[in-house]
Amino acid sequence: MIRVCSVSFSKNRELVAELHAHFPEAGLNDAGTILSGSKLIDYLGGVEAAIVGTEKINREIIDALPELKFIAKYGVGLDNLDSEYARAKGIGIGWQGGVNRRSVSELALGFMLGLSRNIFFSGLALKAGRWEKEGGFQLTGKTVGIVGCGFTGTDLARLLVPFGCRILICDILDKGDVVAELKASGLQCAQADLSVLLGECDLISLHVPLTGQTSGMVNPDFLRSMKRSSFLINTSRGGVVEQEALKSALQSNQIAGAAIDVFAIEPPDDLELLSLPNLMVTPHIGGNAREAVLAMGRSAIQALRDFYKK
Repeated sequence: MIRVCSVSFSKNRELVAELHAHFPEAGLNDAGTILSGSKLIDYLGGVEAAIVGTEKINREIIDALPELKFIAKYGVGLDNLDSEYARAKGIGIGWQGGVNRRSVSELALGFMLGLSRNIFFSGLALKAGRWEKEGGFQLTGKTVGIVGCGFTGTDLARLLVPFGCRILICDILDKGDVVAELKASGLQCAQADLSVLLGECDLISLHVPLTGQTSGMVNPDFLRSMKRSSFLINTSRGGVVEQEALKSALQSNQIAGAAIDVFAIEPPDDLELLSLPNLMVTPHIGGNAREAVLAMGRSAIQALRDFYKK
């Protein structure tokens, strides 16, 4: 038996049709809500394989589902899934990293253009009846910091090639191949320590997974190290940023502004943060372009087909 946990997948007619073409018996989450705890356990009881989106699959859930043999991940983040424990219990994991990279990198680029050219804040002022004619600065030629240069960070760097930006990359791995590629495209590019990146960049974009090492990495020290004229962009995971620290930095104009697509608690409930005039927000849509949704869903379906050899 196969069941789909994800509400988003279950509502997508194209993905459901493709899934049922291979697995007609697959069940869908028709409840319309994200399942958790005992409700998730009840839903997956007796199930051999599942498609999981943002549902939290921890040790308690895994131990309560002895018949579960395979989890296909709909999406690219694994922070909601204790994959190491699952594998130790003999549960296979179907996952493809970076399948929605272009969707996320395009949003990050859109944030960069909106912040640098003051599109967001001048537009909001005009809608409120204020004619504030301040055009910001060109993205072209500016120094951009990419913190975490995996699938999405690398794709963002490639999108910046026509803008002639200077790129600084900070990553725990050696990204010499990415640096060489960007230099061959005519960009100034280097891998740098975080302290150097923070002190030199006009825009800083976060593309790290949420781990013990990255949780809360954007803290008061991080923000104090940024230039007062710089912007922060987060399309990775909400927990990477200490929300109160960011709010304080924005309120005191310690940095020029920020654009964030992700939050530690979603939907966010801090209306004071959301209302700040130098903050642009979106409701976790980075990886949700139509093409990316289909790609993520098809990746999960293919993982099931590989598991069942269909």
